[in-house]
Order: sequence, then C-alpha cells, then structure tokens
Amino acid sequence: MDHRWPLLLAATLVASDAFAAEQMRFWNATSVEIDELYLAPAGTDKWGPNQTLNDKDKSVDADERLKLAGVEPGRYDVKVVDKGGRTCVVHNVELKGGGKYAFSLEDNELKDCEK
Repeated sequence: MDHRWPLLLAATLVASDAFAAEQMRFWNATSVEIDELYLAPAGTDKWGPNQTLNDKDKSVDADERLKLAGVEPGRYDVKVVDKGGRTCVVHNVELKGGGKYAFSLEDNELKDCEK
C-alpha cells in the first residue's frame, strides 16, 4: 500500500476547504448601494468587521458581489447600512460555501430598518 495516500487526501481536503473559503461572496441583489455590512452568529450581537472594507471602493453597488473575509458557512444575522444611512438587520441568514455566492439580500428582506 502506498503510504503517501493519507497525506494526499489530507492535502486535497485542506485545499478544497481553502477554495470554498475563497469563494465566499455576498451578492447585493437589492436596488441600493450598501456602505457597511456586518455579520454576527445568528441570535447574537457579536458583529464582525465591516465586510465592505474588502471592496476596492469600500461599498457594494446594486448587483455587485463582495468577497467575504474570515467567515465560515453557517447561520448569521446580517446588518447593512445603505448609502442613504438606513440601517437594516436581516436575521438567521444561511451562508453557504463553495457556490457562486454565499448569500444574497433582496429589497423585500430589508424590513427591520431604522434611520
């Protein structure tokens, strides 16, 4: 038996996990520019860093995708601040790894908002 097989398998799994992490993106399917986007484990107020800082112009236009950093697949509450200063929270959003995007938001999901 080839003793290199377990090492090759482990390297493949690590590479596939890294690839999935690199592919984690948010798709802004709303009609508004998003200037701030924060994620917290669902049901908590432990907001992570502003993900829009990962974008070259520090905002996410309508129909633009944003690379997410330091995020794993799971369920999150999402807080966004749009260009007009409105802050909205969307609860219990599922982030998936390995697809074209991890999650998207649409206008009809921006209900819990204040200015």
